[in-house]
Amino acid sequence: MSAILAIANQKGGVGKTTTAVNLAASLGATRNSVLLIDIDPQGNATMGCGVAKNDLENTVCELLMGETTFDRALVKEVDDGFDLLPANGDLVAAEVWLMENERHDVRLREALAPVRESYDFIIIDCPPSLNILTINALTAADGLVIPLQCEYYALEGLSALVETIEAIRSRSNPNLKIEGIVRTMYDSRNRLTAEVNAQLFQFFGDAVYRTVVPRNVKLAEAPSFGKAALSYESRSKGAIAYLALAGELLRRRDRAAVGAGDEKFPAGNFSANA
Repeated sequence: MSAILAIANQKGGVGKTTTAVNLAASLGATRNSVLLIDIDPQGNATMGCGVAKNDLENTVCELLMGETTFDRALVKEVDDGFDLLPANGDLVAAEVWLMENERHDVRLREALAPVRESYDFIIIDCPPSLNILTINALTAADGLVIPLQCEYYALEGLSALVETIEAIRSRSNPNLKIEGIVRTMYDSRNRLTAEVNAQLFQFFGDAVYRTVVPRNVKLAEAPSFGKAALSYESRSKGAIAYLALAGELLRRRDRAAVGAGDEKFPAGNFSANA
């Protein structure tokens, strides 16, 4: 059975797009068929896959607005070994269009329905905000992967995200769950890292992935070459970390398939001073 995973955190600069691109590449490297969807008007995931975003005639924008088909918007088999549904600045127009149309929150889910079983995993790179594009992604998704940097205020926005998840579960997607929280740009030498870690495990427990993604030069360089770290420098710590994350994600999903209880989300505000 295929899985649709949204990569989301309304806080910018936490490694969201890095996680989306590198998780897609790592899942592809483990012989899964993967589609990466860029639903961020910045188009960073598109550029990070080596695709010139401003040269595209058909993107996820036109797909959401019903102006093109999935096949026409699709970029088949980018260098990192997965398919890409790209985005560029035109997506801002789709955001406005969606707000003015009925069923505005399910357009992506409806567009993916005919093709979702063609892929083992569909990864959606969301904008760094809880806007209608992110809501479309969460409505379409089975699970949410949250990249989070272990720094001051890192947990502040999680309460809003959890509330959004609960609202979507009650309204349009009852099966949405937190797939996992991945700690990015991780520095174990930092005292604050230990404090944020403790809070993460206190509030989210086993939802926190054991795999951490360290700060890594090769991981930071790879997007400028239009590649995932695995293609750019497969032996780098960043590439190895995302391969480990993909493995952990697959093992968790295998265990969950055997049977898991209902997920409960923590309520309230989170703070590095809590």
